[in-house]
Amino acid sequence: MQLGRDFLRALNQLTRERNLSTELIASSLEAALLSAYKKYQGGSQDVEVKVDFENDSILVTELRTVVKKVESKDTEITLAAAKKLGHKVVVGDVIRVEKNPEDFSRIAAQTARQVIIQRLKDAERQIIFEEFSGKIGEMVAGFVFKSENDQVLIRLSERTEAILPKEERIPSEKYRPGDRMKFYILDVRQTTRGPRIVVSRTHPGLLRKLMELEIPEIADGIIEIKNIVREGGARAKVALVTLDANVDPVGSCVGSSGARIKAISQELAGEKVDVIIWNSDPLIYIRNSLSPAKIAKVEPVLDQERAVQVYVYPDQLSLAIGKAGQNVRLSARLTGWKIDINAMEADRMPTLSDIFHDFADGGAGGKA
Repeated sequence: MQLGRDFLRALNQLTRERNLSTELIASSLEAALLSAYKKYQGGSQDVEVKVDFENDSILVTELRTVVKKVESKDTEITLAAAKKLGHKVVVGDVIRVEKNPEDFSRIAAQTARQVIIQRLKDAERQIIFEEFSGKIGEMVAGFVFKSENDQVLIRLSERTEAILPKEERIPSEKYRPGDRMKFYILDVRQTTRGPRIVVSRTHPGLLRKLMELEIPEIADGIIEIKNIVREGGARAKVALVTLDANVDPVGSCVGSSGARIKAISQELAGEKVDVIIWNSDPLIYIRNSLSPAKIAKVEPVLDQERAVQVYVYPDQLSLAIGKAGQNVRLSARLTGWKIDINAMEADRMPTLSDIFHDFADGGAGGKA
């Protein structure tokens, strides 16, 4: 049975457009035609369908068991009838009887078309799922495709869209169709409607990937990011440590005239990025984390686990706490310690311990 030219042309177009293999097309077509043939015949035949793209043909055969007396016309054939068809067989053998029912080409094309397209869609979805499930935790570029009501869809490629949930959006950011942005792939799941790809603009991983992109010392492993915390679009704190004593982690990240950190900030809707020096001593680390505020004293709370009292001079109090408590809140998340900010008494003179800490800490960090 010959394939129709229009049908074959459509298959070839699908193959090119969806970058699918000929083998996949053939197996999809065979399964569809098998279903179509059984529906057309309306029996319980044991059918095989083979697609031959080289000869543009379809071979449909029914498997029949050779018997002395036929009890099931759909699955059996007499020895005499089998020999008449040219088969050299004995009772009990199974033969293949070629079938070419009148009008089946037309019925096959009509019935199989939707089944084939659906199978190709399924295969395409699987390809997309396999591609992007391996990219969880990576940064990708995409365009805002749809932004209406409470739904924001991102186009990652010609055939792939992702969801940007409300909780993963930067509150101050507008998402206009056509805007190009960078996103962090948060999750990829297979659903009955295809892969569900979720991206984020607020995840700390996005800031990490941007810093790896903009700062060669981080990409090369000379500077290590120990931790990142963010309040998307507003402020972030990044704790760094250098593995080379000759490399200044703060200076490397900020860049000449602040160029590097500004480029990162601009990508994140103007988000301020505080660069913090990590330290294995938690008290020093906490002091550094409260940058840009200057800290007078840090004392552990003895009867509480991972809690400190931080003392600052009155003129540094609002800076240490930050707008709506943002600075101290981010510092607590960065270090994993509960931080209580207190103002030093105005008439209190610094102790030798205070002076020593100020000297030892030097430049604790920088920001954009």
